[in-house]
Amino acid sequence: MRRVAPAVALLIGLTTVAACGPDDPAPAPAADRATRAAPAASPATGSADPAPGAPSASPTVPRPDGSITVAFAGDVHFEGRTAGRLAVTAPEQALGPISRTISEADLAVLNLETAITERGAPEPKLYTFRTSPKALTALRDSGVDVVSLANNHAVDFGADGLADTLAAKESSPIPVVGLGRNAKEAYAPYVITIRGVKVAVVAASQVEDLTNQKWRAGSNKPGIASALDAPALVKAVEQAKAQAPVVIVYLHWGEEGKACPTAAQTGLAKKLATAGATAVVGTHAHTMLGSGMLGNTYVGYGFGNFLWYGTSDYANSNETGVTTLTLTAAGKVTAETFTPALVDDHGVPTPRTGAPATAALQRRDSLRTCTGLTPAPAGH
Repeated sequence: MRRVAPAVALLIGLTTVAACGPDDPAPAPAADRATRAAPAASPATGSADPAPGAPSASPTVPRPDGSITVAFAGDVHFEGRTAGRLAVTAPEQALGPISRTISEADLAVLNLETAITERGAPEPKLYTFRTSPKALTALRDSGVDVVSLANNHAVDFGADGLADTLAAKESSPIPVVGLGRNAKEAYAPYVITIRGVKVAVVAASQVEDLTNQKWRAGSNKPGIASALDAPALVKAVEQAKAQAPVVIVYLHWGEEGKACPTAAQTGLAKKLATAGATAVVGTHAHTMLGSGMLGNTYVGYGFGNFLWYGTSDYANSNETGVTTLTLTAAGKVTAETFTPALVDDHGVPTPRTGAPATAALQRRDSLRTCTGLTPAPAGH
């Protein structure tokens, strides 16, 4: 049985558009991680003084075993009932009390499920979402280090909205992956050295939708990195592996409301594991899916909703949490810890305590039965 993480104990049919490959994606600037929650940091250096009231910085000295911790969470919106989270002030953070768990990790990655714009006409789809560039600052202040925009809502407001989102990426206080001015940029990894461990983060979307067809990045076309072009993504992962022993692939994938991975997910996970990915994780289904080991690669098929704008018409859609992996400098997964949470009536992920936390851990473990994965090493 995995332990409850310390923070819990404390708080307890469209035509397919041809896509170009990544054209030998260039790496994002490498960096050496000095502190987290750094207001003046550029993604290239990752160093500055923490903002007042921001989560405390992680120590920068290497651990005796040379390992790091990497935290993952699911889909985030600053829309509807969560729009006001952009206005919260210290010591509270936009992501609420679970920000502590995110901040305690050496690296934290999640998905921002919106365009970043105030312009543009909505795309012809049922749901469209947008937010302000303030969202990136709010996520940084909540302890998030890398944001994926490779999802089916990143280009919800057309060419104008995409231009603004790309501009927000350029001026972002934290790295943004999975979206670019061309395929080379969209597939490019963010590379950083943390405690002497070199890590690359890649993102892409496998969701077959309007965004992945109309707004897929090409050789001279802006948009999202597509996992539907599996050879392009595999190539990007192989190139990231040549730069860093630890490669994280954050995907938008799965079928909404389904708690078991699809054949498309399992097939892609195997390809990425073969390409050298240390961890292949993601979101989209609005419910949690199972996690575990595929050989030496950690796979998390679905982290569920996290900071969520409204209700979902799926069972267990309010179940969420933070998954934290311990990784060695060679890219070996040595421990997994899960901090269970529940999306409350305000859309905020609230850590669970006591018996509900234990039940959440047991339910999460049960989700592995349909994945073909083996249990990850347990955290201590």
